Amino acid sequence: LVITSIALYFTYFIHGIGASIMGQYKPELAAHWGAKALSDGTMDVSMVVSVIAALGLGRLISLPFSGPLSDKFGRRLSGIIGVICYAAYFMGIAFAPSMGVAYAFAIVGGIANSFLDTCVSPTCMEIYVNNPSVANLFTKFSMCISQFLLPFLIGFVAAANMSYRTIFIVAGAAIFIDGILILFLPFPERNTAGTVKKEKLKITPAALAAILIGFTSSSTFMLWLNCNQELGKLYNLSDPSKIQSFYAVGTFAAILCSSVFIKKGLKEINILIIYPLISFIMLGLCYFIQNPTICLIGGFVIGFAGAGGVLQLAVSTTAEFFPENKGTATSLVMIASSIANYTILSLAGYITKVGGSSAPRMILLLNMAVTFIGILLALFVKMNRGKEA
Repeated sequence: LVITSIALYFTYFIHGIGASIMGQYKPELAAHWGAKALSDGTMDVSMVVSVIAALGLGRLISLPFSGPLSDKFGRRLSGIIGVICYAAYFMGIAFAPSMGVAYAFAIVGGIANSFLDTCVSPTCMEIYVNNPSVANLFTKFSMCISQFLLPFLIGFVAAANMSYRTIFIVAGAAIFIDGILILFLPFPERNTAGTVKKEKLKITPAALAAILIGFTSSSTFMLWLNCNQELGKLYNLSDPSKIQSFYAVGTFAAILCSSVFIKKGLKEINILIIYPLISFIMLGLCYFIQNPTICLIGGFVIGFAGAGGVLQLAVSTTAEFFPENKGTATSLVMIASSIANYTILSLAGYITKVGGSSAPRMILLLNMAVTFIGILLALFVKMNRGKEA
């Protein structure tokens, strides 16, 4: 089963590339899809931001089905559907002749993501039954390794004069091969549908608040991940792509720290309060202190406190409310996350279009507002969870 978990974590390694690669190749993709140059000579990348947002739309379409399918027909089927869709997404984006075709493949990528979510998270929680939160954090750890390596891979591809499509093609092939392994590896025994009482899902106010943390926590890191390059340029950072590496190191550090904290007895719900509070303060500092160094510090801190497993801990916390329906619980949190991905990034795309040079700072204010709501939600869960247990 350890080999199975490694194969499943590898899908998240590739997902880490899939989630952020379009953000790294905005000008190339925009040019290929026929975008116009702006008055200052740079490429209008707003269409790429819109296509990235379609990943959230794809997740949103499929998550209502993927969780129940995973609970009813098994995790393996969910994983295989995810792998096939992800391979199609990489190849589709690489060779899409227009924004419309790319948009369709981004929706397929979102569908891939939702089927992987409802396979990998519940399976790893079932394999490592004594440490489900830590097992779930390692899905994020796998993503963060690939997101750390991605700028180096992009540099290598550029230095070798290879096409920007190279990483897309290699990632698509790698996840397809991994899918063949998943097809044959053993999965943990689960309670079959017959032995589980057909309990109707009862969503209490505290459970709903835990689900909504999926929205706020995703907004925090998604807004940063897709809009930090423009902030770096605005603050005259010589190489804005460095922010991505600092962000990945922060995420990396947070997952290791959070795993230790949870094993030492720190409750997941306390992390869901502390980390967003740190993110909120950091976003405020990035707004008020306008120099290049703050972008790098911000990258590390938002990577740590915004992306360092808060979403995964929201899944673990929500799963406690629905012990017999972990796949569905994962779906509910990820639906909230997908709504954030689509609505908040679409809003960010709009702000980028109309906000001119002040857009990156306006997006920081938007991020602060959403992150603050997340802190309030986590406090509500903490105060009400015991009463409803």
